[in-house]
Amino acid sequence: MKEVDDSAQPNALIPRPGMLDRWSEQNWTNGVQINELKELDTLTVETTHHTYEITIIDPISAEVLVRGGELFRERTEARVSGASLGGSFLKIHGIYVGFKMELQIGRRHIVTSAVRSIAIG
Repeated sequence: MKEVDDSAQPNALIPRPGMLDRWSEQNWTNGVQINELKELDTLTVETTHHTYEITIIDPISAEVLVRGGELFRERTEARVSGASLGGSFLKIHGIYVGFKMELQIGRRHIVTSAVRSIAIG
């Protein structure tokens, strides 16, 4: 079995929110939790590269219809997995500015570029 050195390199750049202590201390006010919204609420989420329109189907399970970007030319049923920095920490069912939005469609996982803005309505 090959041994893997997964320790941080001395000059590695790790975003502050990517550290566990910073992640747990995060304010979490610059975004939304899908389970705190209502059925048929609509979000416009702008990422670094695309804009998405998200309509809530079931707030508890985070089931949504998503349209936008290159992958969702038509409304597509998906589940909002949560917000992350593209690593191992996930703010379940959340969408937050500065974090990537993670969506699940069946067994397929989509990770967007960083969220720049979120509008409700």
